[in-house]
Amino acid sequence: MRHALAGGAGLCAAALLACGSPAPSAPPSNSLTLLFLRRSPAASLGGLSWAPDPEHSRLVAFDGRLRVARSVTSPRLANPVAVASLGAELLVSERTGEGVVLDTTGRPVREWESPHLASIYAARGSEVVAVRSPYYIPQFAAEPDTASLIRVLDTLGRPVAGLAAIHVPPVPFLAQLVNAGAVALGPDGTVYFAPLVRDEIRKYGPGGALRWTAQRGLFRTEPDPEFLPPKGRDIGVRDALVNVALVLGPDGRLYALGSDDSGATKLRVDVLDTASGAILATRHLGARETAVAVDPRGRLVTFDADSLLGQSAGPERETFTPAFALPDLHGDTVALARFAGKVTLVNFWASWCDPCREEFPHMAQLYSELDRKDFEIVAISDDVDRGKMAAFLRAYRPPFPILVGGGRMKQAYHYRGLPYSVLLDRRGRIIERIFGFGGAAEFSKLRRTIANEVRAP
Repeated sequence: MRHALAGGAGLCAAALLACGSPAPSAPPSNSLTLLFLRRSPAASLGGLSWAPDPEHSRLVAFDGRLRVARSVTSPRLANPVAVASLGAELLVSERTGEGVVLDTTGRPVREWESPHLASIYAARGSEVVAVRSPYYIPQFAAEPDTASLIRVLDTLGRPVAGLAAIHVPPVPFLAQLVNAGAVALGPDGTVYFAPLVRDEIRKYGPGGALRWTAQRGLFRTEPDPEFLPPKGRDIGVRDALVNVALVLGPDGRLYALGSDDSGATKLRVDVLDTASGAILATRHLGARETAVAVDPRGRLVTFDADSLLGQSAGPERETFTPAFALPDLHGDTVALARFAGKVTLVNFWASWCDPCREEFPHMAQLYSELDRKDFEIVAISDDVDRGKMAAFLRAYRPPFPILVGGGRMKQAYHYRGLPYSVLLDRRGRIIERIFGFGGAAEFSKLRRTIANEVRAP
């Protein structure tokens, strides 16, 4: 399964999704707990460490030797960036801020919209908190100085309280950036918050009172972010990326993944005493140290994330469901069964979707290159307005079949956004899901995947 990021304007801390390459720093224990995988926090549940793998749109569970024990995919997992344990379930933060709750078999239980423009979630027991995500700052937006820094949610994702107040910078349109950060939740309801662009780690009591603030002493002075002079249509921001992720370890200590160089290209792990905020230890990470675990003695053990993830051959292919039976442009019903025996790309699109407009010519070229006895494309419109759909089709004249979804497809297939495609093998099983439009490079990879599948016995 592969993930392609959808296009879109916005301020995104892209460095937080970077990765590295091979080699453990110490002999593995039989009971390691994964703290961070690349730039994302992990969670412990059911004797396993669960971590997001946003590059492949999945969750991965590791055993105590950090061997891959399970891999979970879902159309709801487009770009998971964090995972927390919520009782006996897993709470996943999507990059765009949705909360997705899964059981440990990977079955979706519920999901909710972000209470902020984009949120990241922490949980402990049945408690949930949300803060502005450090992984995605979608737009410049001012907020009132009465806005809560931390939202307390119920287990259905509904805000029930707010803790602390945001800091409004001199440039109020940078409030989202200034108040984004990492978050962890203690068993007694205390909240640990680390701003993305400030050298601070804070502990708040259950009522929102500030208990302590810890600093690493990275900067002599630390001004708020500010806009840079525009270059054409691009508007830059002067800031320093500091905090990436927080996790409470099995030893009760707080682990902070942060930046060593103000740009989050070099990372460090600080270990904090939760009672006082004192920094007990610091580990500066090398380029190959992209997964961080802790052993039963509290010693940090580092690995290359790609090597850990490379142990997995991927999940078994699941059947694409629900099987559709939808009208084509002539009103005739076309069922999924019609494409049995062929590798098939099922594409969901709409006339209002700008990336869909960019994607259609690539699909048309792909369709023309491959033999119909081996490969098909079926594109399902999720337009409600039939006239707008027809105008789109007149402009692009796709050579492949078009089916009419009538605005009901997201409810049926639970995808995160459009375009969304699913590549099926000859038996109707999912080879991979493709979220968004990744350009020519994505279609080059897709051609190779289809060619390999066509040749498979």
